[in-house]
Amino acid sequence: MKNVLEDIPYTDGHMGKRQLVDEKHLLVMQVALKPGQQVPQHRANSNVHLLIVEGHVVATLDGKDTVAAKGNLFPVGIQTLMSIRNDSQENASFLILKSPNPSEMDR
Repeated sequence: MKNVLEDIPYTDGHMGKRQLVDEKHLLVMQVALKPGQQVPQHRANSNVHLLIVEGHVVATLDGKDTVAAKGNLFPVGIQTLMSIRNDSQENASFLILKSPNPSEMDR
């Protein structure tokens, strides 16, 4: 059993992350952003849902900013151009739920 509110993978200098579930139909990652840190721009490589577990973040999806706070769950469609940043003065953490697991997408 893992607790997403304990041992959150904050790091200095860049985003922290850890893998929580890696199964055929589901990949769950946890990302931790200290103030000013961000997830670099990329395209979603699966169907994604983001669940904010601490603080709040700004997600830029296809050029449009969305502010998401603790408890918010929102979808990100496959191939959406996205980046996520912590503009606040507090730590932020969120879960990335991908289904199917991107490792299954090319099969």
